[in-house]
Amino acid sequence: MAKITKLTDAELQQELHKLNGWSLVNHKLHKTFQFASFVEAFGFMAKVALTAEAMNHHPEWCNVYNRVTVDLTTHDAGGISSRDFELAAKMDSLAKV
Repeated sequence: MAKITKLTDAELQQELHKLNGWSLVNHKLHKTFQFASFVEAFGFMAKVALTAEAMNHHPEWCNVYNRVTVDLTTHDAGGISSRDFELAAKMDSLAKV
C-alpha cells in the first residue's frame, strides 16, 4: 500500500475549491451539515459510517439534533490528505440523497 502524505498548502487550497461549504479549521477539513430532523441527520451518519469503514478512514464528528459537524484529517499523514477530500466529496453526495 502506498504511503499517504499530507497535502501542501497549495494542494489544500486547490482541492478546497472543488468542495462546497468546507473550510479549514484548526488544521482540519471542516463542515457542518444541517438536516430537517434528527432522524435525517442520524441516517446520514449511518450511511457515512458504512462508507468510512469501507475506506478505513473515519471522521471526527458530532451530532446535535439535526446538525452533524465534521472534521477530517489523516492522522497517519500528520494532516489533511487526499483521503480526507475523497471522504468529504462522498459525504456531500450522501447528504443530497
